[in-house]
Amino acid sequence: MNKETILSVRNLQIEVDTQALVNGVSFDIHQGEIFALVGESGSGKSLTALAIMRLLPEALCISGGAITFKDTALFKLTEMQMNRVRGKKIAMIFQEPQTSLNPVQTIGDQLKEVLKLHQNLTPQETQQKLINMLEEVGIPDPEDRLKWYPHQLSGGQKQRVMIAMALACEPDLLIADEPTTALDVTIQRQILELLDKLRHDRQLSVLLITHDMGIVNEMADHIAVMQHGDILEQAETKAFFENPQHEYSKRLIHSLPKRDDFFKVDSKEALLKVDNLKVWFAQKKGILQRTVGHTKAVNGISFTVGKGETLAIVGESGSGKTTAGKAIIRLNPIHSGNVSFNGEAISGLNHKAFLPYRRRVQIIFQDPFSSMNPRMSIREIIEEGMKSLGIESDTKKREQKMRTLLERVGLNAEHLDRYPHEFSGGQRQRIAIARALAVDPELIICDEPTSALDVSIRGQVLDLLRELQNEFGISYLFITHDLSIIPHLAHRVAVMQNGEIVEQGTAKQIMTEPTHPYTKTLLEAVPKLHNQVAP
Repeated sequence: MNKETILSVRNLQIEVDTQALVNGVSFDIHQGEIFALVGESGSGKSLTALAIMRLLPEALCISGGAITFKDTALFKLTEMQMNRVRGKKIAMIFQEPQTSLNPVQTIGDQLKEVLKLHQNLTPQETQQKLINMLEEVGIPDPEDRLKWYPHQLSGGQKQRVMIAMALACEPDLLIADEPTTALDVTIQRQILELLDKLRHDRQLSVLLITHDMGIVNEMADHIAVMQHGDILEQAETKAFFENPQHEYSKRLIHSLPKRDDFFKVDSKEALLKVDNLKVWFAQKKGILQRTVGHTKAVNGISFTVGKGETLAIVGESGSGKTTAGKAIIRLNPIHSGNVSFNGEAISGLNHKAFLPYRRRVQIIFQDPFSSMNPRMSIREIIEEGMKSLGIESDTKKREQKMRTLLERVGLNAEHLDRYPHEFSGGQRQRIAIARALAVDPELIICDEPTSALDVSIRGQVLDLLRELQNEFGISYLFITHDLSIIPHLAHRVAVMQNGEIVEQGTAKQIMTEPTHPYTKTLLEAVPKLHNQVAP
């Protein structure tokens, strides 16, 4: 039985200054199905979605094609007519809920706006509808949460509010643009299960934009692969994963880390030793700001990182992973416990005595763009650490080292005089790696360095880190919530929950024979490819 076609896109073309960004894209979405549009950043996925909503920036021009929603030609509607379609018939969830929600309005007020615009309800009916909406998307204590502001909600809860807002007027089509990027695996699982439930309950059609092939395999009915503004391949999901036709499609699938390829773990001399580390933050109240208690962000964890090996610390947001990593390099104060580096205690050193260790231990942050000064060139960004830590005083040798480093991380030496905004996310992360390597560290703390990267870019960054480890013998403390990359990178794993390490062992032990219920929950939440194709 053929389902009704909800959306039809025909030969869509989007240009900027005569340069084609989307080049003749065509596809159909049927009632009650999830249609996945996949590809790397810059492939034109989000532009296609914005064109459907008629929300493209003014600089971009739709130079050809047609989009039909049911029997309505969207490009022929006036802006006032299109406003009646947006939100009521076609709704959209954006990638970053934090920037989509108004920080100075309560959740209830923001949800009310949607209902006021599209539905004629009494105040009592509006209040009840708001409570029902939050209940449907799994927000606890919905009546109280309506009075909360966005900053009081977790990332997963904010995304649930965005889903509630999008579904408030019961649209026929939902566009979900990377709805789970950078979310914890358990929160991601909850969001995806929620979308699947709503799809079945409401016969909702979903355009799912993503670069995560595991999510596509588990969720989508049909898939279209985009690259450089073109759709290269379309197929039913099962057929696609069993027999991808295009080389780029095969590359996307095979860029996923293999789940059964583990490192051989040898007993190695400890480089970093953390013993009973506690990082507590004082809770202060009253006019005199007296301490009334402590937030125990990290509460007595112990681990070691061997020379030339990688220890991955995994867990959800708020588990204390990043807090512990920053405490090791004195970016967070240590409440108690000991940190030793190469057999020397460093946790009690004063600022001057600790300075040499800032060269030996470096950090790569989650978002490379926010960790770089946008007014500094790449040359100045890399050179800054070298100058302050006294690395290579000879100007010509320093220049040569920077050029060599950029080439080593897969960029051109000519890029030294460019600025951060001129690079993609993956390229900026490579620059962050080059900056860390510039001072010849022995240990690099990697704080979620691949969480928001495309799957193939993520694979390239992980391969680069492994190559550098083999070449220079660098140790990594790798902080992540993405368990799928563990076999590709880590020798050993420590699992954190609520400020404590609940389980640690070799990567193979943790991934194949977990003993703690929390570890099992994390592993079960990771999207999987059930039908791997031969390379």
